[in-house]
Amino acid sequence: MTEFSLDLLLEAIKLARWTYYYHLKQLDKTDKDQELKTEIQSIFIEHKGNYAYRRVHLELRNRGYLVNHKRVQGLMKVLNLQAKMRKKRKYSSHKGDVGKKAENLIQAQFEGSKTMEKCYTDVTEFAIPASTQKLYLSPVLDGFNSEIIAFNLSCSPNLEQVQTMLEQAFTEKHYENTILHSDQGWQYQHDSYHRFLENKGIQASMSRKGNSQDNGMMESFFGILKSEMFYGYEKTFKSLNQLEQVIIDYIDYYNNKRIKVNPNYSPQI
Repeated sequence: MTEFSLDLLLEAIKLARWTYYYHLKQLDKTDKDQELKTEIQSIFIEHKGNYAYRRVHLELRNRGYLVNHKRVQGLMKVLNLQAKMRKKRKYSSHKGDVGKKAENLIQAQFEGSKTMEKCYTDVTEFAIPASTQKLYLSPVLDGFNSEIIAFNLSCSPNLEQVQTMLEQAFTEKHYENTILHSDQGWQYQHDSYHRFLENKGIQASMSRKGNSQDNGMMESFFGILKSEMFYGYEKTFKSLNQLEQVIIDYIDYYNNKRIKVNPNYSPQI
């Protein structure tokens, strides 16, 4: 068998000697980021592609990996891992001036300094091809740690739904320095809503008309919820009962496992 020198072979394929040794070295070199890449992929899959690099970075820290967030961002680009984009579609319960209103006591200072100091509520709508009915979610969110402290699911966004939600969220006889913020939906202008809050010592607060940013924490939750468990999956739900159970499961996940970029948030382990 004829043997050829390396120089002759390199000359034949027109490859510089230094280029050959460079690629040879790269083949022998182990991927120092392989373990980190595997962990990033695991986190991304576990959270169904909903985590962008910031939350992946926080979860890596929880798992004991001390790594810069920019490095995580770069590795996710290499792995072609991109979080889902959110759709925006707003259900409105506003029917004009039909009852009592309240001033905006929040003034864009959303986060509370303690639990039950600043709470938020609203209603959002779900529609699926498998049902002619719609499903409505009415939650209460605590501005201290972004936790959903109570919620109600109903096929009708009526006063009974709001009343049930209020009774679940505010079980104490009296509250000091607690604000419940909402939009100007007809449910929140109703006398029964204001009577409940007054009896509990809770201050009502409302967004300016047509200004969803005034209820930013609630809007953010709805955006996260729908982008992570609803948008793109509408056709997979065979019934409203199935959709309802998935929403219940997601809220449990959101409260207890999903990382929130909030200094007061502490997931239950």
